Amino acid sequence: MKKIYLIFLTIVVFGMISSCTDYLESDQYFKDRMTLDKVFTSEEYSEEWLAHTYSFLTRFNAEVTSKGYTPHNFADDMYYGDRDAAIDINLGGELSYSRFKLGEYNENEKQDGWGDSYKGIRNASVFIQNIDQNEIFSAEKRADYKAQARFVRAYYYWLLLRKYGPIPILPDEGIDYTKDYDEIAIPRSSYEECAEYISSEMQLAAKDLPLFRDEQAVARPTRGAALAARAKVLLFAASPLANGNNDEFAQELVDDEGRKLLSTDYNEEKWARAAAAARDVMEMSIYELYVANFRTSGNASFPATVAPPYHSEFSDKNWPEGWANIDPFESYRAVFNGTLSASENPELIFTRGQNQTESVQDMVAHQLPRIAAGWNTHGMTQKQADAYYMNDGVDAPGKDKEIGRGDGSERTSGYVTREDMDAGRYKPLTEGVSLQYANREPRFYASVAYNGDIWHMTNESEERNREQKVFYYRGGGNGYTNTMFWLRTGIGIKKFVHPRDTYQNGDIGKIIPKAEPAIRYADILLMYAEALNELDGSYTIPSWDGAQSYTIGRDVNEIRKGVLPVRLRSGVPDYTSDIYGNKEELRKALKRERQIELMGEGKRYYDLRRWKDAPVEEALPIYGCNVLMNEAQRDLFHTPVPVWTFPTTFSKKMWFWPIQHSELKRNSRLTQNPGWTYND
Repeated sequence: MKKIYLIFLTIVVFGMISSCTDYLESDQYFKDRMTLDKVFTSEEYSEEWLAHTYSFLTRFNAEVTSKGYTPHNFADDMYYGDRDAAIDINLGGELSYSRFKLGEYNENEKQDGWGDSYKGIRNASVFIQNIDQNEIFSAEKRADYKAQARFVRAYYYWLLLRKYGPIPILPDEGIDYTKDYDEIAIPRSSYEECAEYISSEMQLAAKDLPLFRDEQAVARPTRGAALAARAKVLLFAASPLANGNNDEFAQELVDDEGRKLLSTDYNEEKWARAAAAARDVMEMSIYELYVANFRTSGNASFPATVAPPYHSEFSDKNWPEGWANIDPFESYRAVFNGTLSASENPELIFTRGQNQTESVQDMVAHQLPRIAAGWNTHGMTQKQADAYYMNDGVDAPGKDKEIGRGDGSERTSGYVTREDMDAGRYKPLTEGVSLQYANREPRFYASVAYNGDIWHMTNESEERNREQKVFYYRGGGNGYTNTMFWLRTGIGIKKFVHPRDTYQNGDIGKIIPKAEPAIRYADILLMYAEALNELDGSYTIPSWDGAQSYTIGRDVNEIRKGVLPVRLRSGVPDYTSDIYGNKEELRKALKRERQIELMGEGKRYYDLRRWKDAPVEEALPIYGCNVLMNEAQRDLFHTPVPVWTFPTTFSKKMWFWPIQHSELKRNSRLTQNPGWTYND
C-alpha cells in the first residue's frame, strides 16, 4: 500500500473545524506515518488536510496587508516610510519603499509566496484525488469540500500568475517525487494557458460551491468567489500586457524552448469573455454596494451627512437611482474600517477574514499618528490625493500640476477660518486647514488624512486624548522628525481607520478588527465597464454554466451598470455623454475610478502592469507637501515638492517578480523573468 509522510498543522477546533478563524490560526504540529487511505477515511484528518491547504493564503500570499510580507499593496498611491534605513539586505534587512520602487530587490527577497503556493497546490490536488473515499461525509459535503480545494488550488495559481507571470501548471494527479529532478521538470505555461486553466477550474468549483456561507465559515469560498476570481483572471488575460504584446519584454519572456509566453496576437474577444465573466457575478443578484442611511444629526465620530451639491438627476432620487437617502461618506468608510463584519458586508465576495499574520489592523497601526501611538509612516502620494474629484465631479484646481499634467489652474490658496466654520462652510474641514482640501468628494474624506484632519481615537483610555486635530508641520509632534515616525509627503491615510482606533500602549486590540477585502463587488462592476469599453465588435458568450448567453458589445447602457452604482454610492455625478462616447476618454476615466475606489486594496500595483502604464506612472517623481516647513511657513508646506527620500524608476525587470535561484536550480526547465539572473 502506498504510504505518504505527512507533516501538517493540527487545527485547534472550537465548534466547527471549518471555522474561518481556525484554519489559519493553527499552531500545533503533529507528525505521523500513515496511508492516504487512513487520512481520507477519517473525518478529522480529512478536514485538517483541507484546512492546511488554506493555510498558505496568508503571509506572502496576503493581498491587503502591511508590507512585512508583501510590498505590493503599495505602488504610486500609498507608501511606507519606516523601512528606509541603510541596511544590509544580505543580513536579513527589510525591503524599503525606495528599494522597492527602484527595483533594487534581489532574486531571493519576498519569495515564500512561490513555495507556499505550490505547497498549497499540491495539498489541494491530493485532497481532490482522494476525498471521495471518505464515506463519513455526505455526498453533498464531499462535493463542497472538493470544490473548496479546487478553488484554493486555482487561487494559488492566480496569485502566482499575477506576481510572477506565466508559471508551471502541475499535473492534476500530482508528481512522483521519487524521480530525478530532470524527469519531473516542468516548463512555464503561457499566460493564456495559465488563465484558461484557472478559469476552467474556477468554473468547475463554482458548480459545487454554495451561494452563501454562515458566519463561522465566512472566509471559505462561495460560488460568487469562484466566479469573481475567474472574472479577474480573464480580465488580466485580456489586458495589454498579455494580449497583443510585442514589446521587448514580451519578446524576451520565453520558455526553455524559446516559445513566447505572452500573447503577441491581439484578440478582442478576450475582453468580451472578461465582461461576460463579470456579468456572471452581477447576474447572481446576491451582491450589492453597501450604503449607510442619510443622517440628519450625529457626533464628531459619526457626523451628520454632508449632502453633495445639488444635481438635478441624482439629488432628489433615492438609492440606487440617486443619493437622496444615503450618506456617501459613511457608505464608503464603513466598508473597510470594521463597522461591518465580513458576514454583514454585502459587497464582500472573497476575504481571508482576519486570518492573516500581518493583518489590516497592522496596516492601520502604521497609519495612525504619533498622538495615537501609531507608527505614522504609511502615507499617501500627492498624485493619489489629486486623483479624487471635487464634490461636483470636476477636477480639483491645480491637479497634477507638478507632474506636467495640469490644466493650467493653480491650487486653491487660503485656509478655513473661524467665520467659515460658524457659517457651516467647507465641512468637514476645521479652522486652519488648507482650502486645497475643501469641497472634495466623500471618498476623499474617508481615505485621506490631510493636514489638520481630526483623528477620533475614542478607544483611548483618557478622554483628553480623543478627538485630536493632527497637523504634520515640522516641530508639531506628528510632523517631520529625525526618527522614522513621520509622513514623507505630509499626507496620511484614513481608509481602514475606524473612529475608535488607537494603538495606545502598542495594543493591537484597540484597533477594531477589519476583514480583508480581497474581492469586492465594486471591483467587479468596474471590471465589467472596463471590458465592455474595449470592444468594437459584438460577441455571443455563454454564461459560466451554459444556462444562457450574453450579447456582449460596447453598449453605453451596459457600461453605466458598472460605473453608475460606484459613482452614486460615492456621491459623485455620472460621467458625461462625451466621456461615454469616447473609448479613450472613458478608458482614462475608468482607470482613475479604480485608482480612487480601490486605493489601498492591493490592486493598483498590478493594474498599472496589466495596462502597461507602469513605465510612465511608476517612474513619475513622487510629490508631497514640503514637510520641512513649520506652521509659520504653512503656505510653503502646502506647496508640493518632490519627496527626496523616494526616488523612482521603472525597468523591464519590474514587470514581474523574479523567480528565486533555488527554484531555477530545482526545475531545470524553468526560465527566469527578463532582467533577472540565474546565478549559474
